[in-house]
Order: sequence, then C-alpha cells, then structure tokens
Amino acid sequence: MHIVAVGWIFVVMLMTLAEATSTQGTVLGAFFTLLLYGVLPLGIVLYVMGAPGRAKARRAAAAKSAPAPETATPLSAAQGDTGSQAPGAGITPEREKP
Repeated sequence: MHIVAVGWIFVVMLMTLAEATSTQGTVLGAFFTLLLYGVLPLGIVLYVMGAPGRAKARRAAAAKSAPAPETATPLSAAQGDTGSQAPGAGITPEREKP
C-alpha cells in the first residue's frame, strides 16, 4: 500500500515541478496542484485503507483492558435441573399407530 502512495507522491511532485517551471504556470498553481492532486486525495485514501488496522488495534486494546471472563462451572449430579418447568413440558405426546 505504501509503494502506491510513494509512486503517487512522485507523480504529483513532477506535476508540481512542471507547473512551477512552466512559462504559463505559477507557484500558486503548483501549490494547489500539490494540495488538490497530492495531499488531499492521498490523505483520504490512506485514512480509509488504514481503517482495518485501527479497528484491529482498538479490539486488541479493549481485549487487553477487559477482565478475564469467568468460566462456567458444570452442574453436579446432586444439583440436578433447577428449571421451573416439569421435564418434557411443552412436548405433546403422540400415540403409536397399531
């Protein structure tokens, strides 16, 4: 990703140089060429392309600062099911066909 950014800056610098040294160009035009063709679009592209990296760093920081999750203890045979419904509630029985 950075090689494309370096290549784009090189091209924009050459455009800026051509604008500044041209007989019909101005230094102000070269400045706006650098700003509008180079800095602004490249800043937007690098910001958008860096979003996954920033999100990954944010998740890593949140995971690092979050407390460790508690492990669930399995029910022992003595405890049994503590549900409020009878076993099989909500299941309608079917008769076997003779």
